[in-house]
Amino acid sequence: MVQRVELPESLDGNTILVAGAAGFVPSYVSEFYLKLGARVIGLDNFITGSRSNIELLSKYDKFEFHECNIYESLPDFSKTKIDYIFSLASPASPIDFKEIPLEIMRVNSEGTRFLLELAKEKKARFLEASTSEVYGDPEIHPQREEYVGCVNPIGPRSCYDESKRFAEALTMSYHRRYGVDTRIIRIFNTYGPRMRPDDGRVIPNFINQAMAGDDITVYGDGSQTRSFCFVTDLVNAIHNVMFSKDHTPFNCGNPDEYTILDTAETIKKFLTSESKLAFKGLPEDDPKRRRPNIDKLQSVSDYEPLVSFEDGIKQTAEYFQSLSK
Repeated sequence: MVQRVELPESLDGNTILVAGAAGFVPSYVSEFYLKLGARVIGLDNFITGSRSNIELLSKYDKFEFHECNIYESLPDFSKTKIDYIFSLASPASPIDFKEIPLEIMRVNSEGTRFLLELAKEKKARFLEASTSEVYGDPEIHPQREEYVGCVNPIGPRSCYDESKRFAEALTMSYHRRYGVDTRIIRIFNTYGPRMRPDDGRVIPNFINQAMAGDDITVYGDGSQTRSFCFVTDLVNAIHNVMFSKDHTPFNCGNPDEYTILDTAETIKKFLTSESKLAFKGLPEDDPKRRRPNIDKLQSVSDYEPLVSFEDGIKQTAEYFQSLSK
């Protein structure tokens, strides 16, 4: 029998640790739980995170922040009650794969282990934020959780793909060996305000190029597809998984699928941009199709993506426009 998710109305009196709190998605997760009344402890080393996100979160009385490298050590929490731990610290942008591959591998291996050890010590529920990249360039479409992937272990994306696969294995090992109360999510393409302007992913690239009137760079012929999830919808998915009863992975994202060409045209239309499309060769190991099957999450919860692609693009473009003023 499927156990339905029971979401708490408040988390007042609970303490939540968010690793990577200065990042795009983790800052939204932190704010979500602060609004539910929880005390939130954020960790980050600012290798890709934004200090402005910490400034925003610091406006909440129940937010506490520690600057640290979680793959080296954690702060002393010996006297701190911790109820939930969100492992969200890994850089996830393609530009990071080339610039900081060893840091990515360390945070997803050593960093994850430190957080799992803390969860074991505190008897806290632990959520590992994995990625759709564990599926690689998938041979099945859409991707279901039981699919084991098609990943190049030595390719240019492998520092992220393989370290996230390791993080999943480590999480399940701690659950089986020590009984740690773990959850795993696989995040599909997510976008929205607070993304880094130089993120290197499709939507910020296209918006910035369209705003500047530059050529919009399309890799390949533009027929490859992605499924874009607005950040607040992703946070709702994460929340449902954290309070589910299942320890195995959940896909988290929006199953609506768009070609890269469709995405470029939507952005051009909203920004009334005259930018031309410039085609370049497809990067090595770039997935041809990416779309989550979210039947598993919807079988245990009321989760449904609410933000349309057009509205999400509007909010994201307005954010990038505000940065340029």
